[in-house]
Amino acid sequence: MKDMNSIIDPSMEQTAAGLSTVSGIDTNLNFTDREICILQDLAKQVAELASRPEEAEKAALWTAHNQLDEVRPLIFADPENGWNEIITQDQILCRDPLARVWEMHLRKEIFWGREMGDDKVIEAYFNVPYSYRDSGWGLHEEKIGGENGGSYTWKTPIEEYERDFENLRYPQIDVNENESDRTLEYAQHIFGNILHVRRKGIWWWTLGMTWDFINLRGMENLMLDLYLNPEWVHRLMAFLRDGTLKKLDYLESHGLLSLNMEGSYVGSGGFGWTSELPAEGFDPEHVRTMDMWGFAESQETVGIDPAMFDEFILPYQLPVLQRFGLNCYGCCEPIDRRWEYVKKIPRLRRVSISPWADRAASREFLGRDYILSMKPSPTDLAMPRLDEDKVRSSIREELKAVQGGVVEVLMKDNHTLGKNPENITRWCRIVREEIERLW
Repeated sequence: MKDMNSIIDPSMEQTAAGLSTVSGIDTNLNFTDREICILQDLAKQVAELASRPEEAEKAALWTAHNQLDEVRPLIFADPENGWNEIITQDQILCRDPLARVWEMHLRKEIFWGREMGDDKVIEAYFNVPYSYRDSGWGLHEEKIGGENGGSYTWKTPIEEYERDFENLRYPQIDVNENESDRTLEYAQHIFGNILHVRRKGIWWWTLGMTWDFINLRGMENLMLDLYLNPEWVHRLMAFLRDGTLKKLDYLESHGLLSLNMEGSYVGSGGFGWTSELPAEGFDPEHVRTMDMWGFAESQETVGIDPAMFDEFILPYQLPVLQRFGLNCYGCCEPIDRRWEYVKKIPRLRRVSISPWADRAASREFLGRDYILSMKPSPTDLAMPRLDEDKVRSSIREELKAVQGGVVEVLMKDNHTLGKNPENITRWCRIVREEIERLW
């Protein structure tokens, strides 16, 4: 089972296909009195932070920003794996595995609110997901290696298209209603008088489908297939598209979707605050995809020609993104090379400009019609001591290159903070100072 922070914290990668959520944690939902006291004390600190006037001010800034109004660039920092160096396991006082997940989540919120120095809004919510199983695509890769977060390879389940393709199946979602309700009720029992406990299902991170393709076929095989088996690439992408659309149909028709506005992490960075969603005709009891932000990327295909991306990838993503009220696109791939095709995405609003993208060119083609989601390299934060002069000079040049756009500055993809948590808090303060200098 993946770290259960991925279930509570939307900034983390979501649960892999074939694994359950809460049911994957060895808990009997019977925390000790001490554990409950620890969690309630942390929840009270979160509630106190959420009540500060500055949280409402930040929410208003994100709303204006997402609506393309003229506001200063917003900052968001998610240390990702660096959290393990900020909040170490010996700082987690609870013993029950689920209590530890909830404790880690609350401690992150407190750090964001007190120490980080970015623009993340602290909210008085405690979100509880569904407990469910996703069957995946019918074939599953066999991973080799990967222990303790290390590198791995895998045996691809589609070795021969003619033989293996017929064994593919569309994903099926099986919600454990009893377990889901019990977990929600237990969270209400612990936090109900402190935070607003609510059901919030998170069913995907990306709807891009190329990661699914590679898990089934392999990266090298994909590159070769584009030349040697192009008809099979189209056929597999069409299968993934149809299965994804059926999955969205199921979630929508069964009332399992949740709004991802306000403080929800959307795309590969940024938050969903907006008054443009939900869409007209919204029923609070039945969230539709059109009421939500959508997201896709294809960072795995960074090595292919932009025209091939337009031929083999984007046509299968477009019908999925058409379902959503607003859309985000991109992650680590340099979108500037694909922009003439990416701009066809309906209701596109947030565009990822990774460390490998040309900043000035991106500012030119995005104008003020899209959010420029700028991601500086995390490399400098991986050192034991932050070279502040280098960081300041670099971020100043990056900000100058995008000046005049609708800009957000995001620090993410950190594998380490050089075992120095101050690296990320100092980074936030340097970025804020440079924004104040230029805006």
